[in-house]
Amino acid sequence: MLDEYKDLQPIVYKILKNAVSKEKYSHAYLFETNGFYDTFNLVFSFTKAIMCPSQQTNKENCHECHVCEVIESGNFPEIEIIEPDGLWIKKGQMQELQEVFSKKALVGNKKIYIIKEAEKLNKQAANSILKFLEEPEEGIIAILITDNIYQVLETIRSRCQIISLKEFNNKSVESTLSQIYLNLYNKKEETSEDLMVIEKAINFINHYEEKNINTILYTQKLWHDFIKTKEDIIIGFDTMILYYKDVLNYLSNRDIDIFKDYQKDIENIAKQNNLKKICLKLQVLTDLKEKIKYNINTNLLMDKLIIQMEGV
Repeated sequence: MLDEYKDLQPIVYKILKNAVSKEKYSHAYLFETNGFYDTFNLVFSFTKAIMCPSQQTNKENCHECHVCEVIESGNFPEIEIIEPDGLWIKKGQMQELQEVFSKKALVGNKKIYIIKEAEKLNKQAANSILKFLEEPEEGIIAILITDNIYQVLETIRSRCQIISLKEFNNKSVESTLSQIYLNLYNKKEETSEDLMVIEKAINFINHYEEKNINTILYTQKLWHDFIKTKEDIIIGFDTMILYYKDVLNYLSNRDIDIFKDYQKDIENIAKQNNLKKICLKLQVLTDLKEKIKYNINTNLLMDKLIIQMEGV
């Protein structure tokens, strides 16, 4: 929910919160990520708040409304997400979007389309979306996300409200996530469920590094019996990412950052890998973590993880 970004992105949070509370929205937003690691989820939270019948931005205030659940499942008819088809976002994708959005809304009176990596709109697609932005229809909101605002056509930029996120670099991302997990360890008695997920995720990686592809036979016992909710799966994937980052630290002759209690396991994993392999495994985990929000089948998710790691 949007309130989760109150401290991480205070200025942007105030802008978006104000828009939601007053129900005054721009017809088009262009989010400049500035390296912020959770931009899409922030945008998605803003989208949920716009679509919420009572404009809620805090999960604690939600009661009987199930709009957020439907949005998270990917089945909400008035939200479209466009991302590159290969290297580019193509004209055909924009034409399909315009065709879908030419029809009357089935739920509520708003439609939202989110374009990820907007700098990858090819020339024809950019011109197509430009026409959409020049003559905005009431109730249609465009949200574009870009890592490089200057690669987006100036004519598109000029028609959007620019939202520049607070700058984050890799170190700040790691320190933010690291602090979350260090806090969990420091409060074991208060966060026993989260701690169990963390320990199971580490156990999964240790088992995989020892048994490799054979791990696919034991995913039920290693993972599915314990890690079931979307929130737990995200914690599990974040844990595995941070665990491999500690392996990366060890291989780079740096101190192990978080999982000092698992130094022997980390040393064993380091012996079986090199820097390139660990970086590729981190990429696999990061890419698959993105798919969690789309309600992917968790059995397939873990099988895919093992198979792609084996490809490394």
